[in-house]
Amino acid sequence: MPAYNSVPLLVSEEVSDALASGAPVVALESNVITHGLPYPDNAATARKVEQAVRSGGATPATICIEDGAIRVGMTESDIERFAVTPGIPKVSSRDMSVVLAQGQGHRGATTVASSVVAADLAGIPFFSSAGIGGVHRGAQETMDISSDLIQFTRSRVAVVCAGAKMILDLGLTMEHLETHCVPVVSYRSDDFPAFYCVTSGFASPHRMDDERLLARAVENHWALGNHSSFLITTPVPEREAIDSGEVDRTIREATAAAEKDGVSGQAITKYLMRAVDAATGGRSARANTAVLVSCAEAAGRLAAAHAGEVVR
Repeated sequence: MPAYNSVPLLVSEEVSDALASGAPVVALESNVITHGLPYPDNAATARKVEQAVRSGGATPATICIEDGAIRVGMTESDIERFAVTPGIPKVSSRDMSVVLAQGQGHRGATTVASSVVAADLAGIPFFSSAGIGGVHRGAQETMDISSDLIQFTRSRVAVVCAGAKMILDLGLTMEHLETHCVPVVSYRSDDFPAFYCVTSGFASPHRMDDERLLARAVENHWALGNHSSFLITTPVPEREAIDSGEVDRTIREATAAAEKDGVSGQAITKYLMRAVDAATGGRSARANTAVLVSCAEAAGRLAAAHAGEVVR
């Protein structure tokens, strides 16, 4: 029997050089390319997100799975190939070992959870996403809790995001993070944001405005012996935001309609998001892109500040 000593990890030359020199790097998920907008908007959005990381002062490292290896740092041709190929599966942390074992000819788009796993393996301390998964509404009966929250207890990565979607139970999501000792800090905001809504209605446990102090807080979390994530939230710019009250009303109505129509399980998320898209006249789709870009730019700045503090 062959011995498997490590997971095949293919790091691009640009990302490898940045890590070797101690320069800031921000990991990104590829699920945005394959399960978001149609082509060519999906490829264009992925490039905008990478450019936002660069504007913040860091090197982007978009992650995917291909031919039995985790690729850390997708090239332009990689992004284009994933953008035009239909049927690439979404791979969460639960599925990574199976997809990697299938080897040649198999691809997978990484989610928040699997991207965090890959970032930790590659030694990338920062990851950016528009929004994380959380505890679903009605989880008391369904036990529907995103694997993102579980993975945050296992991976040593600072996650920059705009909170979580309003379709989730955000109160229980924050309770879950507290129970598992995952720090939540809002960057230049008092509230925990809700994806393309500036606020979820819940105050954040901590607010920090200084990037260097936030970098020290991240390092302190790990110096205390924690091998877990550090969650940093940053709200979408006000001009791009959607009113949280409007979204919440739509979700409540759509949830009742879904129950009546017998929609449940994994199908409920897509059902609710389509309802929000329809109710906002497409504004939510535009806001989605704005969230991706604003989070990526903030992650670039925070990663750069963190790299400066570690060097010092």
